[in-house]
Amino acid sequence: MPLLFTAIVLAALNLLVRQNTWLPDPWPAVILTASVILFLLILQFFRNPNIETEINPNIVYAPADGKVVVVEQTLESEYFHEPRTQISIFMSPLDVHVNRSPVSGMVKLFNYHQGKYLVAWHPKSSTENERTTLVVESSPGVDILIRQIAGAVARRIKCYVTEGDSIRQGQEFGFIRFGSRVDVFLPLDAQVNVSVGQHTTAGKTVLAKLPHKNG
Repeated sequence: MPLLFTAIVLAALNLLVRQNTWLPDPWPAVILTASVILFLLILQFFRNPNIETEINPNIVYAPADGKVVVVEQTLESEYFHEPRTQISIFMSPLDVHVNRSPVSGMVKLFNYHQGKYLVAWHPKSSTENERTTLVVESSPGVDILIRQIAGAVARRIKCYVTEGDSIRQGQEFGFIRFGSRVDVFLPLDAQVNVSVGQHTTAGKTVLAKLPHKNG
């Protein structure tokens, strides 16, 4: 829908420019070129490549394309109320903004929070920005918390699942427009497989290996 709307607006603008002969050259050509470039950028932003995810119950995949900006132990205060390993992925406007489930399992919790629109890499964006929180009970019986966070420009989060839904690894579960972020909270004994500055691919990059339920 956004692509169709954008195409109609840009086509109407260029038609109007062409009909107004008072607009001197090279402005019609400049506006046409700018319109094409803008449409291609928006087309790239909304792209949704086909991803084949290898199902593995002991693996946590990246939920988003982007750059790892946080790998640290932190107190998760919304659901676990205890320390967890937090991995945060920042999605720039040039990244694919489709979010994919890092694990297979059942959605135990879904919360939507209104909030601010701090830049997504700001430390407080995880708790103060507009966001959604998903908790998925993975196949080994380990709860994984996934948080979608709107950035300063995005201001639009889509989440397609809710409590009680089953979800599989690599399944598309949401979308965030423009610069935004996804946090994943893991058990402290999960074996982290990424580092700050690393680029991830949703449904492909292994974030971590989970401990077995029986320890």
